[in-house]
Amino acid sequence: MKITFAEQAETEIVAFVVDLDGGLPGAAKSLDESSGGLLSEALGQTRFTGKHGQTAVVVLPKGASARRAVLIGGGKPEGRDARAQEKIGALLVKSQAGSGFKSLALHADDAEFAARAAIGAKLASYRFDNYFTKLKDDDKPSLETLTLVTSDASAAADKWVPLEAAADGTFMARDLMNLPPNILYPASFADRIKELEKHGLEVEVLGEKEMEALGMGSLLGVGQGSVKESKLAIMKWMGGKDGDAPVALCGKGVCFDTGGISLKPGPGMEAMRGDMGGAAAVTGAMLSLAKRKAKANVVGLVGLVENMPDGNAIRPGDILTSASGQTIEVQNTDAEGRLVLADVLWYAQKEFKPKSIVDLATLTGAIVISLGHHHAGLFTDNDEMADQLTKAGLAEGERVWRLPIGPEYDRQLKSQFADMKNIGGKSAGSITAAQFLKRFINEGQAWTHLDIAGVAWVETEKSPLDPSWASGYGPRLLDRWIADNYEG
Repeated sequence: MKITFAEQAETEIVAFVVDLDGGLPGAAKSLDESSGGLLSEALGQTRFTGKHGQTAVVVLPKGASARRAVLIGGGKPEGRDARAQEKIGALLVKSQAGSGFKSLALHADDAEFAARAAIGAKLASYRFDNYFTKLKDDDKPSLETLTLVTSDASAAADKWVPLEAAADGTFMARDLMNLPPNILYPASFADRIKELEKHGLEVEVLGEKEMEALGMGSLLGVGQGSVKESKLAIMKWMGGKDGDAPVALCGKGVCFDTGGISLKPGPGMEAMRGDMGGAAAVTGAMLSLAKRKAKANVVGLVGLVENMPDGNAIRPGDILTSASGQTIEVQNTDAEGRLVLADVLWYAQKEFKPKSIVDLATLTGAIVISLGHHHAGLFTDNDEMADQLTKAGLAEGERVWRLPIGPEYDRQLKSQFADMKNIGGKSAGSITAAQFLKRFINEGQAWTHLDIAGVAWVETEKSPLDPSWASGYGPRLLDRWIADNYEG
């Protein structure tokens, strides 16, 4: 769907935002008069009150400037924040995408509203129908263009540039997560990352031989039961000052997770194609940064593996040696994401000496029990980073919630046979997973772990901005965090 901004537009469908218990906005009055008061009638004789998210559709008479008018509830003006503005755009597109009409215009109050409604509309327009071969025309969206009508179209278009880049990153993250595991596996994921070089990213991909030379026994241990070669993909965007230390974004990329020898139950295992949600988020964020030419130095690193129960797979009781030199007793092969990230985090620090690190992973089912599907879990001992990421998440609708870490939890990782074990028992599972990762963070290194298992995909009722199984969580949060804290 093509999105543009203009001070006026002629389209088949025209939409107006109506305040709660308010009258028609000024932009709608001339159309109301020319249509014989049909819009006013919709306000007076229906249950439409302007409550946020309500819609009323008016079929216009022949000769009118549009074929259809949509009144969409805006709620109370003082409560119409960025999230509400985005949802207005999303609800409008969701309701009209299959209307049979091709063009739609939404009259927005100002440039900020127009831009926010635009990103809501774009996110709601996402589809993943790559593998349907018999879709009927009625099953396909008809809407091709959306025009945001505002008095300052130029300012709205300027505000749209970074939002569109963030939406493009979200789309990429969704696409990666939605792809089936026979199509997206470590090597093919790395190939898709290589394609991002056309956007100005520098990309390097390490194979198993290179990782063996680096001593990455923890990451390679996870992948050794798969016939698919494990990969480490490194993306660089150096848009900041020469010589400045970068920010590092690290992602867990388990392209399919059977649980390994500690095999998962069969029902629902198909969702484990999404266990690379952290890597998808990092990849999408790097695309967003490149598209808007961010004035910051950022590296994205994703460990790409499959966790399979082959005869060569690691076993409960095996001891792995990580690239940091620390040894890990594997007590459960389904606690594999932390084994991947252990070596990715080590490499990020060794090669780039970053100012700060954020890692993202669909790491634990325990985080879903703790926070449901509305917040990612945030773990850090750095108050400044926690505050920055919390604010960025609220600003872009990808919320985080801080949970504790500390030495009292760290003791649960004590092993009889190695430096640590990879699980901490039944209690505080998300916290002990974060404590495990913290063991691979250098003293004084600013670091935050985000457990996104509850927000990367959602089976239940979802926001209209999120029409897909995969949410694409992460790129908007990371892009905003970098924009607010690492660009001039």
